Amino acid sequence: MGILNVTPDSFSDGGRFDRPSDAVDCGLKMLDDGADLIDVGGESTRPGAEPVSEEDEMRRVLPVVGSLAKRGACVSIDTMKPNVARAALGEGAFLVNDVSGLRTPEMLRLVAESGCFVCIMHMLGEPRTMQANPVYTDVVAEVSAFLGRQADAAQRQGVVRDRIWIDPGFGFGKTVAHNLELARRFEELAALGLPVLVGVSRKSFIGKLLGSEEAPVPVGDRLAGTLAVQAALQMKGARVVRAHDVKESRQVIEVVASVQNALTHL
Repeated sequence: MGILNVTPDSFSDGGRFDRPSDAVDCGLKMLDDGADLIDVGGESTRPGAEPVSEEDEMRRVLPVVGSLAKRGACVSIDTMKPNVARAALGEGAFLVNDVSGLRTPEMLRLVAESGCFVCIMHMLGEPRTMQANPVYTDVVAEVSAFLGRQADAAQRQGVVRDRIWIDPGFGFGKTVAHNLELARRFEELAALGLPVLVGVSRKSFIGKLLGSEEAPVPVGDRLAGTLAVQAALQMKGARVVRAHDVKESRQVIEVVASVQNALTHL
């Protein structure tokens, strides 16, 4: 899943695509580089981010979603707003990537009625405050329980199970220790029996692992750390990798898959 943020303030690529045509060109390049789908977002969910209006978010994403879909791309819409999701589905998106985890009844009804795919993500609180002081008794058990509950609620509403993905939300209201615990016990998330998406690309916890809490490695120098975490999670059962660096991520995915296949035939 290639990440395409059409925002002025996303932590890694904010402000790159002031013109929809530039964003579309980037999405098409991601497809050439090996992306299977493109995740278009118009509202930053970085820690401390302020919300944007429905109108602004739609203005940013709809031309890009529509143009990519018309060119045959599989497009997902990264949004917490039901009206934005509805409009993007109308433009050809096939999946709603809801970082709030289907918390609103309206979003739940929308994904059920539309028949689209949905990715349910765990986030502690909301982007503006999620990293203030995240506390869990057992982060893996609590994240798993939330994702299981929301997946069950979606199915009761009428969403077909085969169209539900889950995402533990690395970096969304989690400390470095929480993220590492999610990685260590990732099999418990995969045991829910739903495709697990992982989004660790260039995130701050990787910068801190490469540097320190006080002096994390800059965003642009986190590729190697990102690929290492993605490979480890793939080996533990991750089914979808959400990445900025599509070409490199695709190469790692293919190599890890080949190694896993070889190991199963020893």
